[in-house]
Amino acid sequence: MLIHFGCCKQLLQVYTTTMIGDRVLPKPHHTKAAREIFKILQGPAPGERPILTIAGESGGGKSEIASELSRFYGDAGCDVFVFQQDDYFYYPPKTNDGIRKKDINHVGTGEVDLALLDEHLKVFRRSSATAINKPLVIFEEDRITEESIAPNDYGVAIAEGTYTTLLQNVDYRVFIDRTYEDTRDDRIARRRERIDDFSEKILRIEHEIITAHKPLADFIVSKEFTVTLTEGGKRRV
Repeated sequence: MLIHFGCCKQLLQVYTTTMIGDRVLPKPHHTKAAREIFKILQGPAPGERPILTIAGESGGGKSEIASELSRFYGDAGCDVFVFQQDDYFYYPPKTNDGIRKKDINHVGTGEVDLALLDEHLKVFRRSSATAINKPLVIFEEDRITEESIAPNDYGVAIAEGTYTTLLQNVDYRVFIDRTYEDTRDDRIARRRERIDDFSEKILRIEHEIITAHKPLADFIVSKEFTVTLTEGGKRRV
């Protein structure tokens, strides 16, 4: 079994590293939601290489659900690669934060190279693809490097991040329906961002953008982490 988050190849347990320098701490409610999604999907059929997205607001549980969903797939014998939207920002996190402070209008989908991520998902599907050279953020060093992955080593891809519902080369879209106000304690626990007036202003802007993506989802994860399959999702599964 191989579950790959960034450059960290290991069996996912309680503590998981995603973007280098970040932390993921799955809790029972994340496991519950991931299990419900996995049961509905029943795992990929022979010859399929499904791609899922997990989107929602900061601290909503995207990485945690992705890690637990990956674990369920792995236990079923299907290796997973997780593409993180954070790796596809044009600028590393601390630099990007400085740009935001100079111009708050910088906040939004334009900060992320979603086209490149979409292209990498498209390549992932190809049986002839030998490698994908993707960006990799080193959070503490505030820099972006590169890693190479072999798509044929994996049977499933998950793209997780705030705006990943907008990606086109996917099969199923999961949307976590929790606002930045709901996720305050989780964001503090991860200790990856300051909780101040400026950060809250950014989260309000992101909230307006991300909320509009909800109708595109196949799975809705509620505040209580129960999972609902939308009408669009029912047509897909």
